Amino acid sequence: MMEKTLIGWQKQPNKLNIQGTIEKAIEAVTKEEVNLNASGRTDAGVHALGQVANFKTNSKIPIDKMAIAINTNLKRSIRIKKAEEVDEKFHSRLSCKKKTYRYIINNSEYGTAIYRNLETNISMKLDISKMQKAAKYFEGEHDFKAFKASGTSSKNSVRTIFKAEVKKTSQERIYIELTGSGFLYNMVRIISGTLVEVGLGKIKPEEIPNIIKKQKREFAGKTLPPQGLYLVSVEY
Repeated sequence: MMEKTLIGWQKQPNKLNIQGTIEKAIEAVTKEEVNLNASGRTDAGVHALGQVANFKTNSKIPIDKMAIAINTNLKRSIRIKKAEEVDEKFHSRLSCKKKTYRYIINNSEYGTAIYRNLETNISMKLDISKMQKAAKYFEGEHDFKAFKASGTSSKNSVRTIFKAEVKKTSQERIYIELTGSGFLYNMVRIISGTLVEVGLGKIKPEEIPNIIKKQKREFAGKTLPPQGLYLVSVEY
């Protein structure tokens, strides 16, 4: 029997989601209803290698056994890597200092069937050196209004990107990695889409500062699909 697809992190009525699924697994172990706070919400199709979430419990289960116990009640598509005790004031999102996201591009002519839900295929050849040059313009504190999805609830669009890199990891695959203080809704996917247009020669690397300055969504690149996006790590 095939598992149903989870639609994303946030709990929604009558729909499969990661938050609700983990909360039910925790309840099965602790016999308590919990509210799970994540470092950020991931959309349907987006992957998380290093998501962090916290909850309060009165359970007497040893902390070194907690992850194993929760995993026995989870779908195979979700794994808890580690559990640890934190200060009562700790909050996975509010206490966060840095996040790193990765966007994976398969830059081959035909893509791949096996990894189709784990990366995005761009069949046209991308100029890596131009993308690397353009990426550096995103570093620093900027108003990223041009790189957020319409309807984003966050009013303040100023964010700091500590590191922006484009790496060719194999003959076919390209990684775009961004480490920042925080990210707007779809910001990483839009920046990645902009870097793809640089790689295709549609945008010059030197145009990036002006695109940031204009603060208009229409000047930035397309929003790439969610399947290539990964939350790699969260730092506190």
